[in-house]
Amino acid sequence: MSRNAKINTLLLLLVAALAVLPLALGLGEGKEEPFAGADAQAETAITELRPDYEPWFSPLYEPPSGEIESALFALQAAIGAGVLAYYFGLRRGRRQGESKAAAAEPEATTGASAAPTES
Repeated sequence: MSRNAKINTLLLLLVAALAVLPLALGLGEGKEEPFAGADAQAETAITELRPDYEPWFSPLYEPPSGEIESALFALQAAIGAGVLAYYFGLRRGRRQGESKAAAAEPEATTGASAAPTES
């Protein structure tokens, strides 16, 4: 197994552990929403500390359910990952093209000078 394959396998196992460990250890049991996002936790803390607090702004679009909100968040993450993958793929392709062009350059010059000339 190559070094990169070992690193990729280790990273994959680490990500899987981060996803499974909170569920396996029972973190968040006894809470109404055990894995609520930071926004929901902040809103709860603010209403507990200052019940008369009025937000400055309201959302432009309020999804009708939590599932739709999660789907929109996943779509946003997928679009961002696609843009990043495109950028890094384009960079790698350009780098490979430059190295192939640089490798082909000496061949072209040696091939032309080695050819016999007719007078």
